[in-house]
Amino acid sequence: MPYQPSRRTVEDQGLLLPPRAEDSTLTAGIDEAGRGCLAGPVVAAAVVFAEGFDIVGLDDSKLLKETERERLAGEIRALALGWGLGLAWMDEIARLNILQATLLAMARAVAALRLRMGAGRTLPRDAALPATILIDGTQRIAPPFFRRYGIPLPEQRAIVDGDALVPSISAASVLAKTFRDRLLTRLDRRWPAYGFARHKGYGTREHRAALEAHGPCPLHRLDFHGVLPGTPQIQGRLC
Repeated sequence: MPYQPSRRTVEDQGLLLPPRAEDSTLTAGIDEAGRGCLAGPVVAAAVVFAEGFDIVGLDDSKLLKETERERLAGEIRALALGWGLGLAWMDEIARLNILQATLLAMARAVAALRLRMGAGRTLPRDAALPATILIDGTQRIAPPFFRRYGIPLPEQRAIVDGDALVPSISAASVLAKTFRDRLLTRLDRRWPAYGFARHKGYGTREHRAALEAHGPCPLHRLDFHGVLPGTPQIQGRLC
């Protein structure tokens, strides 16, 4: 019999909290942050909500103010059935290209989610957890990336504008964005000349001026246009 949640409302938070679904039916939403940056890693997140669950105010992270993202990130971590983060660093971006590095980060986020939810400890290692993943965009994760981390192949669906349409993908976009912003803020202390705490590695006028004045630092993606003079940007596209 398919899972049929009975919703109840927690009025003081405005949340819908259905009971936990069976592990064999769990679906994870996946999104990334930092794909278009000139510096820093690309960060992916995977989030599992119970069926029918949502959080008031949840949306694509790009449409939210920083204070809203921070509030929602705390609620997501507290209320999701599971979540995980995965990173791909600059050397992997240069070696694989940004599209493949992003998909690798997504596979790592699923691996982290499985560890957090107990796959291999309280659950069999071959458990299909999550059974389905929903990815923002048009691309799916290649099976070798899953096999690298011993993840049984889930069903995959790519959803254009999923970060605005599917709560678990919206939640993943919030977790990826808030984690990456905090990371770049901390890394700014090591390389203060570039302003990472303000622009988070994106190609702003301030960032490009700093590159002209100081050249790249170890955080920079040297194969991206604008980091080194005359370097073409080589990227795949997620959508």
